[in-house]
Order: sequence, then structure tokens, then C-alpha cells
Amino acid sequence: MAKETQNTDYSADSIQVLEGLEPVRKRPWMYIGSTDARWLHHLVWEIVDNSIDEAMAGHCNTITITLGKDGSCQVEDNGRWIPVEKHAKTGKSTLETILTVLHAGGKFGWGGYKVSGWLHWVGSSVVNALSTKMEAWVHRDGKVHYQSFSTGKSDGDIEVTGKTDHTGTIIKFFPDASIFKETIDFDYKTIVSRLRQQAYLTKGITLIIFDERTDKKYKFYFEWGIKSYVHFLNRKEDTLGDAFYVEKEKNEILVEVSLQYNKEFSNNIISFVNNIHTPEGGTHMTGFRTALTRTINKYAREKDILKEKDQNLTNEDVVEGITAVLSVKVVDPQFEWQTKAKLGTSEARGAVDSVFAEAFMDFLNEDPKSAKQIIDKVFLAAKARLAARAARDTVVRKWALEGMTLPGKLADCSSKDPTVSEIYLVEGDSAGGSAKQWRDRETQAILPLRGKILNTEQARIDKIFANNEIKNLIIAMGTGIGETFDVTKLRYHRIVIMTDADVDGSHIRTLLLTFFFRYFREIVAWGYLYIAQPPLYKLTKWKKSWYVYTEEKKQEIIDEHDIIGENIQRYKGLGEMNPEQLWETTMDPEARKMYRVSIWEAEKADEIFKILMGGEVAPRRRFIQNRAKDVQNLDI
Repeated sequence: MAKETQNTDYSADSIQVLEGLEPVRKRPWMYIGSTDARWLHHLVWEIVDNSIDEAMAGHCNTITITLGKDGSCQVEDNGRWIPVEKHAKTGKSTLETILTVLHAGGKFGWGGYKVSGWLHWVGSSVVNALSTKMEAWVHRDGKVHYQSFSTGKSDGDIEVTGKTDHTGTIIKFFPDASIFKETIDFDYKTIVSRLRQQAYLTKGITLIIFDERTDKKYKFYFEWGIKSYVHFLNRKEDTLGDAFYVEKEKNEILVEVSLQYNKEFSNNIISFVNNIHTPEGGTHMTGFRTALTRTINKYAREKDILKEKDQNLTNEDVVEGITAVLSVKVVDPQFEWQTKAKLGTSEARGAVDSVFAEAFMDFLNEDPKSAKQIIDKVFLAAKARLAARAARDTVVRKWALEGMTLPGKLADCSSKDPTVSEIYLVEGDSAGGSAKQWRDRETQAILPLRGKILNTEQARIDKIFANNEIKNLIIAMGTGIGETFDVTKLRYHRIVIMTDADVDGSHIRTLLLTFFFRYFREIVAWGYLYIAQPPLYKLTKWKKSWYVYTEEKKQEIIDEHDIIGENIQRYKGLGEMNPEQLWETTMDPEARKMYRVSIWEAEKADEIFKILMGGEVAPRRRFIQNRAKDVQNLDI
């Protein structure tokens, strides 16, 4: 990416103020989404991304994050600095302006950033508002400038506190426990994972994290950028051929793509715009997929592998087993959603298509060994696709002949409004029978599942259609599957996995989660998948009873009410509960406990599913051995 040349004078005049800061503390969810543990870490990303912007602009090569024993997070970079002179519009120092006024940042004004992930320094004021204290040190002009803030307001004027021989900025903040009531403890692993990803996306930058609480330290530096990322994602896979990589600018859009195939049936394609993850893709992803399909078809035809003129590989064929990272740097990107989940910049499609198609064709021609392995893989996928289509057509045809009837085992709800309808996927006919007896027939549907469903991590879709339990589940959802999938046709907006609280129940739950993650991922992404939480125990004394869901709560009630062992009932299966108990503990909307399945850490989830459900035994054994000490009350 060409460096900014129109104006390199980054000063007070570069900062434009749009509006005030007052609403942030009152309605924090409007600015960061929520106040749970996930969004606590969003504060870290806001500050770190400012330094990443400096690195993308070519002004910074080292960023250090320190998690303090005092509960603070400190981010230090060796970038240009934040301007400290008085701002013309606010009359305050520019440092104070951008840390106390919402939407004041370097991306809005002249002389800011050509390419920026977030709006540079805009989120800093939000972090300040949601912190009990923030401190800022600016190294510039041989001096250290310091200013502190409390709950978003300045404690005093900016002052010079010392001398320095370098440039850069240090921001230190303390999250406010009155805002983040769930926790204010930063999770080291979460931050390490995010920093690793950012280091891959900005090659040549050094990212360091130090946790003073445990003395743990990590340092990231990747000379090969996203090519190293692909190697990391594929590190436990049986790969096919060498990794492909291209980096080239086209029409002021920097396109960077790396990919490598493996023997898996699923794909893992991750896209970014200006280092922002775009889980819903967009124009850049469309350009990549189009070019990938066209290029492989062109190569196969030129090599006389595809002989019939009307025979073509589909995108579904060419993405099976692919691991790919697509990263573009765009001036003033246009996103379709406020969350920046999907790119709308039309020029990105053509730039990615052109750059990738040319380079990938060269790769296939120059590396015939890798090309052969890729072609063999996609042709095998095409064969499986045709078999899957035949199997799917058989299911659809059978469904049509039966009058589009739903599975016989399904006790459907009477409501046809998916927004209020929910379906329970219940382990076993016994528990399914109890659930059917005592449910809200207006909004609650019950689908009993017999035994353990197919492990979809190790099966292609043609095998999946042959499995009766999964076939019933697909029909009940109403969305179709594979190339016919349409989430808008989903019949229930709350899909609840309800299994026993034992080893078999956990296994069945994992099998179902694997299936949804691989083939109904959009259902998970929209927040429609839940896990029921049945109680572990029923405690009784005299005529009073308690349902408890944790060991800690059980002991607390035993101690408080002096309950003896014979009055403690351990529920190992849902079938042990009568219909009324199942309703009041697990199905009653007024009393039940559920977990919504989140997909926001999809990369980590993808890896865990492969370990737990994949064909390799050794990684699964290590996973279990490393975590065995954390398991309590294992029922065998």
C-alpha cells in the first residue's frame, strides 16, 4: 500500500470534533454492544486498534500490552504520537479533546489516515468514559506529556513530566466495575488470541503482551503475514500441496490472499478489511469466491481434465477442504452494517478477482504437484456433491409425496410465527414423551432423538442425508441444507438442545453442536441455538424442595438447611423427571436456565470441533488429558 503523501503533518488541525461524550456512561450498550466479559475486552481492542492503524500507516512497528496487577490495561506504541497542542474548536489540548469528546479522531480530518481499521482514536473516548481512571503519556519533541482522567473527565490540564528520546503513546485505563458488573478481569488467552491474529494481518509488526498477574509473556512477529496465519490454521490438518500467497495493489486497494487445501470436508475462509474481521463477507469475498471457481475450472479445462463443455465445478466443490485468509486494505471502506460485518465497497470485488485470479493461475501452472492434489480434491468433492444432491432430492421428493408432512416423531407447536416458536431436541423417547405431555403447545415443539446421531465432522453431506435422525432434524428446521439453505425459512427462532447431565448426554450435545456448526452455522450466528440446563440435584426437607444446577449451590443449601444425604436426588437423566418436574425446571420460560450458543470465537470453536470430533485420536487424547483435572462429578 502506497504511503500517505498528501499531508504528513499530523497536528491539532487533523482532528475534527463531531459530538459530545455524555451519553456513553448512561447507555454503554449503544457504543460497545453490551457490558459482559466479551465487551470488556472490546475496550482493549479499541485502544490496540489505534496503534495498529499507526502500524498500517507505516509509523509504528512495536506495540506492547500490559495487564496490571491493579486491574489496569496499558497499551504502548512507538508511533508518531497524539497531538498535544490546543485544539482550535474545543480550546482544550488535542489529547484531551480526543479522549473526552465522542467522535473526535484523526480519520475525520485532513492529514489523518489513508487506511484505517476503526476511526483512529474515536473509540478512545468511549473507553475513557467507561473507565474509573485513564492515564495518557505522549512522547514527542523530546518531552513526555501527561494527562489523567476520571470517568471520562479530565483531572487537570496536560503537563510536561519529563524528557524522552523517542516518540509514541501510552494509554492506561481501569475498567469501571459499576459498568462491567459481570467482571473487570481481563482474560489473558482471549487477548493473546486477538493479538496473534492482528500480528498475522500486519506483517513485520511486533506485538507483545505481558501479564503482571501471572508473569506470563507472549511476543508475536510474523514476517510472512497471512501466509503464516494459514500455516497456523492448518497446523493440525493433513494438507494438500504448498500454501499459495499473493500481495498486490490494484486501483488503490491492497489485496492479500493466502490459501492451502487439506483433506477435511469443511472449509475455513476468513476475511478482513483494514484488519477488521468481516464474518459476513461482502464484495471482497464475492470477488475471491468467483475467481477461485473460475480459475480452477479454466485450469482443469486447459489441462483437458474437464472434457465436456457444459461440465463445470461449482464453488461448493472448490471450497471443500480449503483454508484461506483474505485481507484487503481499502481507503474509506463502505460497510453494509454498523457492526462492520460485511463490506459493501463495489471496487473491492474487481480488485480481489483480478489480483487473485492471475496469481492463482500462475501458481497452478508453476506448481503441478500442488495443482494435481487440489484438482483431485475438488473433483472428489464434486462427485460427493452429486451424490448428496441425489440423496437430498430423494428426501425432498419423499417429503412432497407425503404432502410436505413433518417427521412423525415431531410434536409441533400450533404457532406458525417463528419469532415466538421454539423446538426442543430431546435425548431419548422417554424424556421426549415427558416433554410432550407438559409443554406450552402454542409455542413449544418437541423432537425426540433416538441414540447418538451421526458424527458429521467425519461425514460428507451424502452420508448425512442417509441418517434418519438428522434427516428428521433437517425437515423440522425448514431451511433446507447446503446450496438450498435459507435461514429466512427457519420455523423456530429458538432451537434448544436438551440432553442428560451425564457423559452420554454431553456426547450427544457435542454431536448436535458439530452438526449445527458445520451445516447450520448461520442459525448459530443469528443466535437461534440454545442449550437447556437441567438441574443436577433436587434437595428436599419437610415439604420444601430446591432444584440446584451447580455443586457450589448444592453445598450452600445443604449447609444452610442441614439437609441429609437421603434427601438429595441426583438427576442423571431427563427421563428420571416426571413431566411436571421437567416443565418447571427446564422448559418453563419463567424459571428455566439456558445458554445461548455464541459463534463470536468461531476460529477457536472450529479447532475444538476438529479435535473432539475429527478422525485423529492423538489430539483428542491430549485434549482430554490436559483438562481431566478440571472435570467434577464424572458419571461413568
